[in-house]
Amino acid sequence: MENQNSNSKLKGIIALLAVLLIGSLIYIFKLTSDAKTLETTVTTTKSEKEAVMKDLEALKATYDAAIEENTSMSDELIAERDKVVKLMEDLKKAKGDNASLKKYKDQYKSMEAKMKNLMQEVDVLKQQNKTLTTNLDSTKVVLEDSKKYNQVLVGQNEELAKTVEKGSKLSITNLKTAAYKLRSSGKQVETDKASRTDVLQVSFTIAENKIAKSGDKTYYVQIIDAKNNVLGDKATATFGENTLTYSFTTTVQYENQTVDVKEQLKGKDFAKGTYFVNVFDKGELVSKSSFTLR
Repeated sequence: MENQNSNSKLKGIIALLAVLLIGSLIYIFKLTSDAKTLETTVTTTKSEKEAVMKDLEALKATYDAAIEENTSMSDELIAERDKVVKLMEDLKKAKGDNASLKKYKDQYKSMEAKMKNLMQEVDVLKQQNKTLTTNLDSTKVVLEDSKKYNQVLVGQNEELAKTVEKGSKLSITNLKTAAYKLRSSGKQVETDKASRTDVLQVSFTIAENKIAKSGDKTYYVQIIDAKNNVLGDKATATFGENTLTYSFTTTVQYENQTVDVKEQLKGKDFAKGTYFVNVFDKGELVSKSSFTLR
């Protein structure tokens, strides 16, 4: 009987030890799993932090390249670039937890959107500069033609001829262009949106000049859109060695008094951007301006 009790106690101890062993194994397995999970989390967080840093470095590189082009927007580009640099410095010091990384990701997305808008403005400025260069070349051609004309005034007093010529030329002032939406009622409503524009109205004033020759005066109006296309009739006229492509002509009866001129050009599918308006007296550019449709 005593041996049976001893055996029972021994079996109980063995069973208890088995239970403790199993419990220990389960605990060790859980610790190992938790460590692996923590290691994976840390590795993932570090990788995401590095990815955000690379995105910010690319953003900074884009600003650096744009700033080197030295456009009129350089100050604004530098300010935005400095914000990116500050965010990169803050990110380096950050602990890299999920909440912190989300904040930096959100700030990066906001800065990226701002950068895209600024780059679009830079592209518009580049196109405007290109168009202005083209117009300057055209003006040089007109000036060269004027020089050739003056050279044929052989035997006359050149200084007196220049004074008389300058004084007798008609002066064009107040050149303006407005865009209008044409309603079904016939009423025109001014707009600055390309998608709403149906009519472009060009107006200017011929100044009073008592010594100028009176009579009918014909002017050639040239409208160039944001894509460098001449709008309207796209007709051509030749003046000496030069050919002018124009949008329309306007003829005014001039009696040495101030005259206001107003003409309209209908169209559709007007492009967004900056437009240039040039007014020519035969082959001579006498006035120019620009406007923008958004």
